Amino acid sequence: MAEEKEYKGIYKKMTFGGEEFEVPFAKGNPGKSREELDEIKRRLAEDPDAGDGEMVATMGFCAKYDPHTYMTDIPGVLCDRDVACVLRDGVTIYADVYRPANIGEKVPVICVFAPFGKNPSEGMDSWQLMGVPPKTVSQYAKFEAPDPGYWCHHGYAVANVDPRGVGNSEGDVYLWGSQDAQDGYDFIEWVTAQEWCNGRATMIGNSGVCMAHWRIAATRPPHLACLAAWEGQGDLYRESYYCGGIPNPDYETHIIQALAVNNYIEDTPAMVAKYPLMNAYYRDKVVDWNKIRVPTYVTAGWVHHHLRGAFEGFRRIRTPKKWMRAHRDFEWPDTYTPANLEDVRKFFDRYCKEIHNGWEMTPRVRLDVMDAYDYDYANKRAEDTFPLKRTEYKRLYLDAENGAAGFDEFESEAEVVYDPKAETTTFTYEFTEDTEITGFMKLHLNVECRGYDNMDLFPWVIKLDHEGNYVPIRVMGAPYRGAWGFLRCSHRDLDPKYASDFQPVHSHEKEERMQPGEIVPVDVEMYPHSRFWHKGEKLQVVIAGRFIKTEWFHDNDMNHKTDNGDGMHVIHTGGRHQSYLQIPVVPPKYQVGDYIWRGDCR
Repeated sequence: MAEEKEYKGIYKKMTFGGEEFEVPFAKGNPGKSREELDEIKRRLAEDPDAGDGEMVATMGFCAKYDPHTYMTDIPGVLCDRDVACVLRDGVTIYADVYRPANIGEKVPVICVFAPFGKNPSEGMDSWQLMGVPPKTVSQYAKFEAPDPGYWCHHGYAVANVDPRGVGNSEGDVYLWGSQDAQDGYDFIEWVTAQEWCNGRATMIGNSGVCMAHWRIAATRPPHLACLAAWEGQGDLYRESYYCGGIPNPDYETHIIQALAVNNYIEDTPAMVAKYPLMNAYYRDKVVDWNKIRVPTYVTAGWVHHHLRGAFEGFRRIRTPKKWMRAHRDFEWPDTYTPANLEDVRKFFDRYCKEIHNGWEMTPRVRLDVMDAYDYDYANKRAEDTFPLKRTEYKRLYLDAENGAAGFDEFESEAEVVYDPKAETTTFTYEFTEDTEITGFMKLHLNVECRGYDNMDLFPWVIKLDHEGNYVPIRVMGAPYRGAWGFLRCSHRDLDPKYASDFQPVHSHEKEERMQPGEIVPVDVEMYPHSRFWHKGEKLQVVIAGRFIKTEWFHDNDMNHKTDNGDGMHVIHTGGRHQSYLQIPVVPPKYQVGDYIWRGDCR
């Protein structure tokens, strides 16, 4: 039972992996009324700088409980509003179910399970789909989820669910863990038994929606026919709460403040503050990939912080029927692009309606290979696997003496010293031939901290032109930094179960502080990347001791709590301390003499 403590919320005793925790639950923010939201919107119009608090408030809307069936503004689509589903422990949750009207056949259902409100467009003006033109998506679409205005016209029902504790649903909110997954299982089994359903369900949605769907799929609901997992994290510790071991709780804090919760909500930022190391609580928020066996269509955005989770899911799920599409666009415009909608509809038709439409001939992997600005070198290039089988891992050795890099080791030892609070250091290599880098990079460094016992590393890899000018990737009109990684050096211990030569996954189970004068070898896991460098262009490794924000809008939520003290960072290179960036070089598919064919170059 929950007990009151000095903490303003409540604590619940919960067991994960045989270990008991007292998990804090904060008092939720009840949803605003339509009138309150209109007043906030008016104040924001008068004063755009009113602050984050006002903006967050516009996201928390909870419609009045009003169960009934009505015809929507979309011709031929009806809605069963506030339909009650009783979960296995007696808690009741509510959903809005949109269905094609006046058809005689039963239809499959697309389930959408996430805490963002089952009809946010009724009140949440801040849940914006950036990069998506107005009116592209109907007012009935749940945030980051399928639009009933499209899917019902193609013979599908869409069930927008308010999970446990959200909106009018009973109970407290549990975020991204086994309780959420179990409830999703119960809902799928309940909704597929309804008289209008053909007994098959699927799920699609990006970001936080996909994060819930990954976990639900791992519980193996018998009536889940397939899954479209688009842009979702799978390991909350490594990919959100602690990036490389560096805490970043603000992103989750903003989500918790924005949800409409009448009771209590799991206070994950408080848990992050209390438990800096990996434990059973965090493992409960890691998807059990091995248990996902249904056909799965995965997407990964090269410019999104969900990137790592998307590729981990594709690589580790245990089904022979899995497809990956890795793209350069941002999640929202990619989701609602007509060609992508038609693509995933073909996938759903195959497994939810048993239409033999040739879906199996779809390439297992389709890649956008980025180049410069708004341009890609290749678009949806067909591949068999990821990482690509023909990948050649090469090491670009770093030279601290002159900030250079090259494929040969440097004989002379050197060091570069920088202030992590204000400075960065760079290493630059100029390509002598056209080179594609697609896959996992790894940064191996020999580091020392002078004046402190820890270092936080924030490296990224960018492109420079022939004259040394920065060449960004532009997405939705804003420049994106390139490939990135994180590491707190006291978390340098590798996980023997998951680490590989090309992907150094860290255990985060112990802390190893640095000793004065100690030079420590560390491997930094870089997020997957795909980009083309032309002859004469330069690759630059930039290393900082803090997250440096750019014009990219998502950087606003990256407020890592660094632990550099007053130390100076030192990177050692050459001789006994070879430091390098390992890059996945992808050779041409075919090369005969001077003829080179890489595939689908645009």
